[in-house]
Amino acid sequence: MRNRYLDLLRAAATVRVVVYHSSGWAALTIVFPAMSVMFALAGSMMAASLDRYGPFAVERRLHRLLPALWLLAAVAVPMMLIGGMAWEWQVLLWAFPLEDPPAAGFWLEGLAATWYLRDFLWFVLLSPLLLPLFRRFPLTTLTLPYAALALITFTGATTHVIARDLALYGGAWLLGFAHHDGLLARRPARSAARRLIAPPSRLSTSPAAESASRAVWSATRASPAALSCSSAGSEALVRGAALARYRWWIVGVLAATAAAWAVTHPGPRGYDLNDIPLANALWSAAFILVALSVSPRVAPRRILTVLNARALSIYLWHVPLIIIVVRFAEATGLPVHGWVGISWRLAVVSVLLAIVVMLVGWVEDISAGRRPSLLPGATRRVAPVSPAPTGAVDLQRAGR
Repeated sequence: MRNRYLDLLRAAATVRVVVYHSSGWAALTIVFPAMSVMFALAGSMMAASLDRYGPFAVERRLHRLLPALWLLAAVAVPMMLIGGMAWEWQVLLWAFPLEDPPAAGFWLEGLAATWYLRDFLWFVLLSPLLLPLFRRFPLTTLTLPYAALALITFTGATTHVIARDLALYGGAWLLGFAHHDGLLARRPARSAARRLIAPPSRLSTSPAAESASRAVWSATRASPAALSCSSAGSEALVRGAALARYRWWIVGVLAATAAAWAVTHPGPRGYDLNDIPLANALWSAAFILVALSVSPRVAPRRILTVLNARALSIYLWHVPLIIIVVRFAEATGLPVHGWVGISWRLAVVSVLLAIVVMLVGWVEDISAGRRPSLLPGATRRVAPVSPAPTGAVDLQRAGR
């Protein structure tokens, strides 16, 4: 069953990204750190997929991720080659962007946001190794990305952009693991801990299930290796439950540290957290700990279905459209900045984006194994079956 609250967060993050890139409002990076939230939600989904499909979850996630990128590349790459970009083997990275693929001309800016897919790809590939490590040493694993980012920041070391981004957003991805495992909410964590350490008589719901559980539990008790593994898992879960037990203390420390660092180390655009990586990571962690510790009931809405089913298409295509609108405004003398400029540009970008997404969004349906549609979420109407007229059965029998 879908968690519509997570759908709401994903939809809000998608809209926030479009508004931020259209307006440049630095406050949006503080009010809603969308990219970190998106990585956290993806981490939670990846953990669920690994639990269900094992290593094959990687292929499933790539199947959902890459076709939308391939469609954009099918438009952008030929245009760049025709425009004079030299052919080199790195162009093939548009099929599997482990590194930043080459871009030129208009698309140098238009494809700038594809770094998200590059980082997403790395996290997906690393997840089969990260998830068992996280479950064995939850707190230690969770602190590693933040420690690495702090080391990079304090030493001023020049690192590869991928390594920097893994440190910047790795904590959010791991918090997604924690959310899936129930470590961000107090009651689920305690329940999971009891499930690991409680005898089967407390967990079984039927005599047959109780008998089977006792047999397995007895075998576990008889096996020192299995007992050691179970004990280690329960201890790791108890340690991980500290995220929920001391959540508000952790949130307060993270938020205060992030604010202090941002105020004392502003970026070129002031307090835009995208320019202050350490503050961005810490503030985002505090935000995620709060946002994913609750799960309110959200009523089904078609707008949520559309935004979630088309989130990747919206993300990939909104930047080129923003650049087109800005260049049109500059060429015609229309206002670009200020409330008037931002308002009309955002309205036009929204309309153009809706049209483009309707044209290309079907690829996300195919990737997800759904029936392609212009706007997903439509309710299928089933033609009512008319009841047989009174006496029709008797007449049919009489005819026999």
